[in-house]
Amino acid sequence: MARESKPTDLMPRKPIHLIIEPIRRFMHIESASGMVLLAATAAALAAANSPLGETYLGFWQQPFGFRLGGFQLEFSVQQWINDFLMAIFFYVIGLEVKRELVLGELREFRRAALPLAAALGGMIVPAATYLLLQHGAPGERGWGIPMATDIAFVVGCLAVLGSRIPVSLRIMLLSLAIADDIGAILVIAIGYTGNADWAALAASAAAIAAIVGLMRLGVRNKAIYLFLALWVWYAVHASGIHATIAGVIVGFLTPARARISERRFGLIIDNTLHFMRGEGWRAANERYAVLRQMERAARGSIAPLERFETGLHPWVGFAIMPLFALANAGVRFEPADLADPVAVAVMLGLVIGKPVGILLFSWLAVKTGLARLPSGVTWAAVTGGGFLAGIGFTMAIFISGLALQGVMLGAAKVGILAGSVVSAAIGMTLLVVFQPKTAHPLP
Repeated sequence: MARESKPTDLMPRKPIHLIIEPIRRFMHIESASGMVLLAATAAALAAANSPLGETYLGFWQQPFGFRLGGFQLEFSVQQWINDFLMAIFFYVIGLEVKRELVLGELREFRRAALPLAAALGGMIVPAATYLLLQHGAPGERGWGIPMATDIAFVVGCLAVLGSRIPVSLRIMLLSLAIADDIGAILVIAIGYTGNADWAALAASAAAIAAIVGLMRLGVRNKAIYLFLALWVWYAVHASGIHATIAGVIVGFLTPARARISERRFGLIIDNTLHFMRGEGWRAANERYAVLRQMERAARGSIAPLERFETGLHPWVGFAIMPLFALANAGVRFEPADLADPVAVAVMLGLVIGKPVGILLFSWLAVKTGLARLPSGVTWAAVTGGGFLAGIGFTMAIFISGLALQGVMLGAAKVGILAGSVVSAAIGMTLLVVFQPKTAHPLP
């Protein structure tokens, strides 16, 4: 029997597709980005602790920039990654958060109550645990470090567990991670922002207003929006607020609904087919107009949020996050560093604070009637998921770079890496032991 063709199989194929297609499929597997991130982290640790460690770490501090007339922009390689490329990462987070708020699990309070409560507990208790150990100490400013959850590694762990994880638990954990991202954004914007430059903030507000105004006018030129997005990024950076917040703002501004409805798109398809079958005027200029209308309608039937989230996800997962790990996860350490007070506070915040906070606040939400456990999810599964949420990595390292410096920053990174490994091991073990296999594997 001949293989049934998919709609995408109808496009002409070239020899290069034999190379591109397997890569494209791999890059759209969510768990694959976690594997690449893990490999980049291992490589950074190995390089930093090798005889060439000083050279490796020094490379990321090399200055890099450009000059245009009297305008000059120069950062270290690490700063370009942390301030500019991570703004794209935060843009995708902004898109994901908006999608969940407008179209997903967080749009209805009843459905969002449990992951929101769990995320709140998973931020408050780890921060309190850290402060309990570091209050009044030099590392006190790092209270936000253990509040974060790394969604890429959580997805990777869920993929490894496969059919043992019910879809309802997966949705809950991913919704929790999205809500956790909202908290991390607020922590960065409020807790780790210095004195603001109001003139720069006014410039960023003008660019944001221009984006909103052009959207209302129906302008769809991507180059204009890219220019304005860069304007927002530079102005936010100059204001003293961390530049990555600009990515979140622009993400929230991106439309979540398509400009062309499915019904209208269907009518345009019918009109185009009518024309192409020779039942209409076949003058060259009319043919061009009809096909261009079809082209614009096809693009307009995809929401900008969906287009950019889908298009940028591989770049973020397989380029930006691994680069971030290579530039930031490289830390020289000895086993004795695990006993550093900052490292211990971070580890306990992730390994103890995260699951305790998630379990406690989830139980309170269910007990008070605000939420209910999803079908197929037990309290043992929530506990296992709470430990998985203790994998802080990307966002935790990012916040540590804002909060601490020098020896304390290195200690915090050691605590993040150790705490994330322990959290992953305990969480996966609990889910294997207490969560029976389900009949329906993950899609």
